[in-house]
Amino acid sequence: MCGKFTQMMSWRELHDLSELTAIAGGSDSEDFVTPMRLAQVLRLDESGKREVVPMRWGFADLHAKTPLERPKHMHARAETLDSLPTFRDAFAHARGLVLVKTFNIGEEVGPRKVIQHTITPRDGKPIALAVLWERWTSRNEGSLLTFVMVTTEANALLRTKTDRMPAVIEPKDWPAWLGRTEAGPAELKALLKPYDGDWDMAEQRRQPAPAKPRPSAQSDLF
Repeated sequence: MCGKFTQMMSWRELHDLSELTAIAGGSDSEDFVTPMRLAQVLRLDESGKREVVPMRWGFADLHAKTPLERPKHMHARAETLDSLPTFRDAFAHARGLVLVKTFNIGEEVGPRKVIQHTITPRDGKPIALAVLWERWTSRNEGSLLTFVMVTTEANALLRTKTDRMPAVIEPKDWPAWLGRTEAGPAELKALLKPYDGDWDMAEQRRQPAPAKPRPSAQSDLF
């Protein structure tokens, strides 16, 4: 599973990939994103144009009293997106992408120990990871845009460390995944397959954990 990624924040670097010259937002900095933190998600707006919006990683429990509670779901298995009630509507109507420079996978080496490995594309181009998004709402707390990362079986490289990996969407398939071109459930699920990228995999050196953000509920509401 992926538990961390380096967000692509400079959208100028995406010009050669797929029609993103008009997207605004972001900066020239990078950001490390972990569950419960905000990431920039590419989706279609109501008029069918691409936009980038901040969303919190993790679907909240529908019965949560506040969006600051720990999310119930961080990942969604590609094999069951169209059958599980938790993800079925989002798979049909709310698909997006997070564009990353790196992502991490965890290798379980004991009952309480996980080694993190960082995956980096050798060509330096960003990787587009498939996500589903939804809007969590509460009468008292307002609403919060959230997303989960779609996972599939690991490719040959990552299979030496884990059995799952993020689902990668190639640029040619962005229109179908985002909903700009028509595609049925079977066609969409066919895009969610192990992707063999030209990647380096390196064990992450142990570093002090970043301070967990403590935003007010209002600061995350949209």
